[in-house]
Amino acid sequence: MTDRPVPKTTLDHATDPARDWVRILARYRTARSARSAFELSVTVVPLVVLWVLAVLASAVHPLLAIALSLSNALFLVRLFAIQHDCGHGAFFADRRVNDWVGRCLGVVTLTPYAVWRRSHSVHHSATGNLERRGIGDVHTLTVREYCALSPRGRLGYRAYRNPLVMLGLFPTYLFWIQNRFPATLTEQGWRPWASAMGTNLALFTLLASAVAAFGWTTVLMAFGPTTIAAATIGMWLFYIQHQFEETSWDRTDDWRIHDAALHGSSHYDLPPVLGWLTANIGIHHVHHLHARIPFYRLPEVLDDHPALADIRRISFTESIGCLRLKLWDERTRRLVPFDAVTHADFRSARSGSDATMA
Repeated sequence: MTDRPVPKTTLDHATDPARDWVRILARYRTARSARSAFELSVTVVPLVVLWVLAVLASAVHPLLAIALSLSNALFLVRLFAIQHDCGHGAFFADRRVNDWVGRCLGVVTLTPYAVWRRSHSVHHSATGNLERRGIGDVHTLTVREYCALSPRGRLGYRAYRNPLVMLGLFPTYLFWIQNRFPATLTEQGWRPWASAMGTNLALFTLLASAVAAFGWTTVLMAFGPTTIAAATIGMWLFYIQHQFEETSWDRTDDWRIHDAALHGSSHYDLPPVLGWLTANIGIHHVHHLHARIPFYRLPEVLDDHPALADIRRISFTESIGCLRLKLWDERTRRLVPFDAVTHADFRSARSGSDATMA
């Protein structure tokens, strides 16, 4: 497939089915090897340099080392985004190159490549489907399901959806502990475990070598803050990509994968610098429509097709308000806060009408 210029289009999502966009966007799926290699190098080199500087700074003052380590978090997020493209077969034209680069990056991002690729594939194939929740997504209950829970169950869900837990404790647990043991994919046989154990072995070898060379204190100051902050930033991005008021969820009979991709994924319109550091992952509705588009071509899509730019667009300021949204209301087709739940909702749940558990 060639990279010929694509004429601008005035297609509008209100009059053209979402699946038509898939055909149009197929023109952008060609990876450019030289560009991919460049994007990889301008991510890896600063990441390594900042880690080296953090190690050296630990001998000067601990706070300086921690500050440098924290500043490195966005480069680690960008590296994860490159691994993400490799998992979709989008970063390089050769599938084997994608896989081996992805496996190597998975050691640094604390994410076993084959395990993540499988769970993320499930996420793409089931996004917006209320009956296929549970793998690769943010746990989300409907109003009816929440009201049908016991008081302890509601308290647990509230705790999980608390920003201090979801963006603080959970990301660190996910990347440092849960990723070490792919319990959710046990039905997939030995391959996920081989991926996880291989990644764990390589990670342990790197950490042990670093500790032997610099000591535990230096390793914790230089590398720990980077991984914790990157995990939190990554979780925030993933949250905003699908947890916004006018997102889209449907039961299987009404669910359409392309509609869910276009209307259930956001366009997180970040400032240019943050867009670069997050590898344009904010253009998420386009990514879900055609996951084979390399991240560096996503802005090209919006330039050529302005109609896509305003679909599910969320500014950085608007995104902060999304934190208060907790439950999917099937009646209003909106993600709503806890205080939107009424006594009538609880009465309906107690009577058993349409109280379907997740």
